[in-house]
Parts: sequence; structure tokens; C-alpha cells
Amino acid sequence: MGLLDGKVALITGAARGQGRAHAVTCAREGADVIVVDLADQLSTVPYPMGTADELAETVNLVEKQGRRALAVEADVRDQAALDQAVSLGLAEFGKIDILIANAGIWTRKPFWELSDDDWEQMIGVNLSGVWRTAKALTPHMIGRNTGSIVIIASANGLEPGLNYAHYVSAKHGVIGLMKNIALELAPYGIRCNAICPGAIDTPMIDNQSAYDLFAGEPGGTRGHLDEGAYHFNALKATSVLDPQVVADTALYLNSELASVVTGAVIPVDAGHGLLTGFNHAPVKS
Repeated sequence: MGLLDGKVALITGAARGQGRAHAVTCAREGADVIVVDLADQLSTVPYPMGTADELAETVNLVEKQGRRALAVEADVRDQAALDQAVSLGLAEFGKIDILIANAGIWTRKPFWELSDDDWEQMIGVNLSGVWRTAKALTPHMIGRNTGSIVIIASANGLEPGLNYAHYVSAKHGVIGLMKNIALELAPYGIRCNAICPGAIDTPMIDNQSAYDLFAGEPGGTRGHLDEGAYHFNALKATSVLDPQVVADTALYLNSELASVVTGAVIPVDAGHGLLTGFNHAPVKS
């Protein structure tokens, strides 16, 4: 028996990273999945984004768990595309019980140097995209008087981050959005919660921009990221975290174990939020 037996989950940003971990975990626990991804590059994002081949690999990994998967290429900034993704999912599976709004991007510049495109793509994907995805699916959930929505926010939904005001604004925004969704959908028996991941080992931070951030100067390496993450975390022997830790938390929130949990914000950050600044003396083993 899986924790999600008989359920259907829709997951955005599912080509790789956290989204793939969510898809495989849902499948492992008995759910069929609709995996949605742009599978293309945005002009402001400096690292390679997910591809159609990676989305196909997510489908393959779901099917290896013995569950069905439907892949849809869609931009979360496009309401019509998301409405179509939901329609395709309903045609394939007959229902959708779970939404994991995971799609996101991360870029860095001082706020006064952000271009309109920097700002609009960030807010469009990381905030408006969550609203649009929930909007597309909510009428179906209301019609069934059941459902669970998990929004992937960030540690930067709870604190600022130097040189990414647009990301911080979007992630603070999705926490407010989550609370309103939870309030407005509670009368229909639909729950909504948010997860705030810390430093998770995905292509979003496994790239040169993040290496330079942790190095404190250009020319950083993966070693700087690994070392810096020890100082980012409070918990013993934790550096960058496996995406599975976020997927496990979403699994809990989407399962009957959390049947009366709604409007909650759960940090998955190895105690980062406990620190006043950073960990000057991390215990590494």
C-alpha cells in the first residue's frame, strides 16, 4: 500500500531536479502523474533549463515505478496552456487529486540593475505561474470537494537574499498566495500548503552563478558550493540537500497523514532558518 494509492498528481517543472523527484515519489507511492514543463530556455536564465528529453526521462522513471505518466510541454505563464494541460490530464486519468506547483527559475542581479525582462520572467514563472496553475485546476477540485495543493516556495520566501530581490519577492508572494488559497478552498475540503527548501542540489544552483555566489567572487567551483552549503545549514553533516527531502515532505502533505494540515509553511532547510547570519563552525561529520 502506498500513501497515494489511486491518486493522480499534476507536477510543474517536472523535467528534472525537484520536479522529477516529486513525480517519481508520487508514482512510487501509487499515483499516476501529469508532468508539465516548459522544456525550453528563457532569455534571462543563465543556466540550461529542462529539455524535452529530460521530461521524457521523467516519464520513463515514473513508468518504471509501475504507474502511468502524461507529459505536457506548457509555459506556466500561459493560462490557456495550463488549462489545456489540465484538460488533457482529466481526459487521460479522469481526475486530478494533487497539484505540486514546483516550476521556478533563479537569477541574480542588484535590484536596480534588473531589466523589465528579468523582473517579469521571474514574477511570471515563480509567482503568477503558481496562481495560474492553481487557477486551472481548482474548479475541478471544487467540483469534487477534495484536493491537495503543495506550493514550492523557498527559504527566500522567509528572508531576503543579496542580489535577487525579484526571486525573494516572488517567493514571499507565493507564501501569501498559499495562505489565501488555503483559506478560500477550506470550505470545499481542499488543502493548500507550502514548502520552503534551502540549498537543494539541482541544476538551479549547480551552475557557475551559484559557485561564484558561494565563493564570494568570480571563478567559483562546485567545491565552493559544497563547502558554502555547510555554512548555510545548522544541522550536523549537511551540505547541499538531495531533492528527495523536498519530495518526502510534499508526500506527507499530500497524504492522509496531513489530512487536517492546511495553510502551513514547512522549511526543509537543515535548520538554516535558525541561524543568525551563517554557521561559522559547521560540524561536517
